[in-house]
Amino acid sequence: MFQKLVAIEPVSLVSSAEKTLYSFAGQVVMYTDIPANDDEIIARIGDADAVLLSYTSRINRYVLECCPNVKYIGMCCSLYSPESANVDIRYANERGITVTGIRDYGDEGVVEYVVSELVRCLHGFGQESWEELPREITGLKVGIVGLGKSGGMIADALKFFGADISYYARSEKEAATAKGYCFLPLEKLLAESEVICCCLNKNTVLLHEEEFRQMGNRKILFNTGLSPAWDEAAFTEWLEGDNLCFCDTIGALGSEQLLNHPHVRCMQVSTGRTRQAFDRLSAKVLANLSEYNG
Repeated sequence: MFQKLVAIEPVSLVSSAEKTLYSFAGQVVMYTDIPANDDEIIARIGDADAVLLSYTSRINRYVLECCPNVKYIGMCCSLYSPESANVDIRYANERGITVTGIRDYGDEGVVEYVVSELVRCLHGFGQESWEELPREITGLKVGIVGLGKSGGMIADALKFFGADISYYARSEKEAATAKGYCFLPLEKLLAESEVICCCLNKNTVLLHEEEFRQMGNRKILFNTGLSPAWDEAAFTEWLEGDNLCFCDTIGALGSEQLLNHPHVRCMQVSTGRTRQAFDRLSAKVLANLSEYNG
């Protein structure tokens, strides 16, 4: 059992899960706003031995050096790799601090967002249709860049509606092949697809000037990651063509200056943050705490 557990910012736990936190620590402190800087994070952690945070703040080496009592950090957000994490996991490991995270809690909402926006675009619901005549997803050539959990779910959903699915990943996946999905090199996927969905880990950039050249014109691009999948200069130049880009958040778009671009559709809402997602997030955070406490 921890002596003191501090959530340094809102961590999106449902009320029943917040109450359960008291079974893991003698004292629990839950902050309801985002800390402004490292020094405020340090002050909030204080002498705590357990810390919770979401994706909106960072715990770096400096913070950990100033908080020697910390032995457990629970990320109430996605953890895919040390490189993409908002916690300095490598230094935490050197200090013997356990860092846990969660995965696959908000993918369903993201899938619904992609299907919804694509249907609206192709049919012209509330906007000019993408082609002269309204079009179905049936027969649409869709390329998925990054066939992880969310990318796989998007592929499955669009396949259900009759899309022709190809994908690019670090390696060919037998399960995807069994579904009839075609593994392609990135440059070929970009050239041949009418719609490209980037479903990459945070801070993973695959689209540079050459990739946008290969993509060409008259394309629809979705980015469902937490950060841009592209170099901003190359992306901005590509936007000047007859293209469209869909992102749910400014974080995925990368620049507020692009919000009013006529070829950008940004909801400014995290589409994975649903009632069901909060339930899944809460259950996984509590499961990590239970496993750590044995």
